[in-house]
Amino acid sequence: MTQHASSTLSRMLQTHPQIGQSPFDLNALTECIDACFECAQVCTSCADACLGETEHAGHLTHCIRINLDCADICTTTGRALIRQTQPEMNVIRAQLQACLTACKACGDECQQHAEKMDMKHCAVCAEACRRCEQACQQMLGGLSA
Repeated sequence: MTQHASSTLSRMLQTHPQIGQSPFDLNALTECIDACFECAQVCTSCADACLGETEHAGHLTHCIRINLDCADICTTTGRALIRQTQPEMNVIRAQLQACLTACKACGDECQQHAEKMDMKHCAVCAEACRRCEQACQQMLGGLSA
């Protein structure tokens, strides 16, 4: 996400009347939301780029599928994290874990295509997935059990 969008999100979250009771570190929260939405966009674009790889399209079916699954899970995670009024922490933990798992799977799949088939779009996608995976892990680590 752009610096402007990130600072706008941070400013928005700071104005939320429930932010004082939030169990989340504001910087980690903003970073995770940014990473989730960026990953969703990149995964969607990577799936489309895989479809455009006409010579390899048949070998990319799983990559396309995991890209689209990851994009949906990242979008849902970002949307759940934005809402600060009375979060259900067991749901938030499960959603963060699902996002972390999807990002790891998608990042691993794309990394293979980046290395073995020199697919630059998969390299970019793997990077976005790793960033999101780390941001979700950081959020999970910051939540009390």
